[in-house]
Amino acid sequence: MAGQIPPRMAPETLDLARWIRPGDSLAWGQAAAEPEALTAALSAQAAALGPLTATIGYSLTETPDPALAGALRFRSYCGSGTNRRLERAGCLEILPVPYSALARVLDPVDVLFLHLPPAGPEGRHNLGLLHEYIAPLIARARCIIAEVNDRMPDVPGEATIGPEQIDVIVETSRPLRELRLPAPGAAERQIAAHVAGLVEDGSVLQMGLGQLPEAILAALSGHRDLGIHSGVIGDSVADLAEAGVITNARKATDRGLSVTGWLLGTRRLYDFAHRNPSLRLCASSYTHDPAVLAGHDRFVAVNSAVEVDLTGQINAETAGGRYIGSVGGAAEFLRGAHRSRGGLPVIALPATVAKTGASRIVAALSGPVSTPRSEAGIIVTEHGIADLRGRTLRERRRLMLEIAAPAHRAALAEADGMAARPL
Repeated sequence: MAGQIPPRMAPETLDLARWIRPGDSLAWGQAAAEPEALTAALSAQAAALGPLTATIGYSLTETPDPALAGALRFRSYCGSGTNRRLERAGCLEILPVPYSALARVLDPVDVLFLHLPPAGPEGRHNLGLLHEYIAPLIARARCIIAEVNDRMPDVPGEATIGPEQIDVIVETSRPLRELRLPAPGAAERQIAAHVAGLVEDGSVLQMGLGQLPEAILAALSGHRDLGIHSGVIGDSVADLAEAGVITNARKATDRGLSVTGWLLGTRRLYDFAHRNPSLRLCASSYTHDPAVLAGHDRFVAVNSAVEVDLTGQINAETAGGRYIGSVGGAAEFLRGAHRSRGGLPVIALPATVAKTGASRIVAALSGPVSTPRSEAGIIVTEHGIADLRGRTLRERRRLMLEIAAPAHRAALAEADGMAARPL
């Protein structure tokens, strides 16, 4: 039991029935922070343990298995990664809440799985690759089961955990999951060039996750004294930090520190983060707080979308009737950028869907309004930049048509009724 020295065991000897009760709620870290030794044991033993509710994040493993739906009720803030298997099978329940609210929604969780590095000299563990919505759950979880992996980076953060807070430790030595992204195409490179041209030296950056955000960061290699305050970071942050582009030297708060909620990339990022004193992991209540974000001059928030309509409404959740994205933290970051002195609230996306050529600038959204047009700022495609701030609806429609793919502009104008309107 927590409060004592926790037992240590190998993964194959872990009997979860000693700690998990029918009806319990469970949560664990996402992506490379998933404690796979524990979730594999849960998958194998679920039929004997359930019914249980498991809240998962962005998954890279086979844990989100529709075959487990009878014993495990799966919830998530997103339909990304291997979560799509659950979504297609109709057994993924979505939490459509702002990212900063996830910890409050989940608290208290009955059983918390953690993926930790070995303890430091003082006997306490850093939390590995993330804090975000997981770290706040530690204080009130009834039971904490930890996978301690000697290959997990020891990343500095605002919270640590002591052995007296852990009920049982499973010891492993395994490589972490990596996210390897394809090289950006012509559209992504052009979008990156547009965004990079807007960013001033000394700006504080927030980027999403994926091919386009990494391309935008790579396009900033000629900038100076950039800072990071983001929900997640990838390999390009390591590249820019080691090149002296990211210094955090001009940040109003957390000067000298890149602040983020979690990390996902390749071993190159994980090695960079290991015991790096210029990096700090923080809870989502801090990384996504618009008041904190607004306190940075020139805060640049760059996020993407599934589609954007001609007035600036943003759908970041569904495509073709499938839940593939999330509400996430985009609205919070955009709000912070709007309030920042010299801030840039940016939504960047290719003008068309790569596989079908369909327009992603649309007359009417096909899915929910993830971010309202009142929060819209600067929309960027490979065809240009539409700054919607302070613009009327008529002006917005004109600007958005200019950054749509040329082949779709006439049809968009007609569908919106603009063909008959004087502009």
